Amino acid sequence: MTMKPLAVLTGINRTSEPSSGSLILVNDLYPAMPDTRTIYLGRRPVDQEWRSAFDELIPISTTKRPLGPTFDTYLDELTQEVGARIEQIRPDAIHAQNVGFALSLAFSRTAGAVPIISIAHGPEVMAAERNATEHAVMLEVAAASAAIVTPTSVLADHIDRLTGRRFTDRITVLPWGIRLADAQVRDQPNIGGGPLSLVHAGRLDDNKSTITAIEALALTDQPHTLTVIGEGALREYLEQRAIELGLRDRVHFEQYMPRAELWSRLPSFDAFVFTTKGLEAFGLVLIEAQAHGLPVIYSDLPGVAAILGRAGTAYIPGNPRSLAVALDELARDPHHRNALACASVRNAHRYDIKTTGRRLRELTLRAI
Repeated sequence: MTMKPLAVLTGINRTSEPSSGSLILVNDLYPAMPDTRTIYLGRRPVDQEWRSAFDELIPISTTKRPLGPTFDTYLDELTQEVGARIEQIRPDAIHAQNVGFALSLAFSRTAGAVPIISIAHGPEVMAAERNATEHAVMLEVAAASAAIVTPTSVLADHIDRLTGRRFTDRITVLPWGIRLADAQVRDQPNIGGGPLSLVHAGRLDDNKSTITAIEALALTDQPHTLTVIGEGALREYLEQRAIELGLRDRVHFEQYMPRAELWSRLPSFDAFVFTTKGLEAFGLVLIEAQAHGLPVIYSDLPGVAAILGRAGTAYIPGNPRSLAVALDELARDPHHRNALACASVRNAHRYDIKTTGRRLRELTLRAI
């Protein structure tokens, strides 16, 4: 007798395109879940890649509104829309992306007997730490969840603390993954000495702290170069700061690029620079860099060393001089750099999206 596929309803209340770590993860994750039919709720416009990633994609019609005077009205309208979808689809389970935010709250209020697995991505945890309303949303979503999935024990502890240790037994650590089969390592390792060709990719905001890498280049003994790939509120400031520091020819800015293009570029660099200074949910880009054979110079945040498998070089978060020293040391020892590159590829193979998908499906079946 053939069993019907597991029907999962999920979604992210943003434009349906792979434009951030959370969205890229979801885009990879559900095609990697065996015997699963996934219905996704998202915003227009819809990227063509997303149409092929899910069995059904339903655009959310309720107009999105931020926290403020109209938020409660917006939440009521969104909840009505989501409730109607649940009644129509009758899923076996709901995956609430983010342990918080409006769509997860709407799921929580309308799921009825359908079990909810909430999946932490990080931004909602940071929001709950600084905003009472977001904290209340997290508490309500956590209370409605049969299970709470986080990619690291560090993020799990943040959520556990924010929810008053009331849902400890519901929290499961399940590391994220990437499509390892698509990664390519350069044919020949670069074991030469001299300045490094560095790359940094991600949102250009305060927490990602790209400024640390730019200011570090002004303090290095060797004229390393840095390519910054991404968009964000601080783009103009970062460009101006590089000019002020006399780094116009050594720091190059490029727009956000689709992952296939980014991955094709990664093997041409000598190392990846990770500069986040606060909470980081997982840092998929770290594994992407490692999978392409790049040593990682990383800000020594809780949990990051465990993700990297110690196949990287740490520096003090937010400290340009500490990063400058780490860069020069890596440049002076090409054999160590090559050893780190080999270790990086080995470590990345711990994080296959197929494993993530299989384990999430197993957890979902247990919740059902």
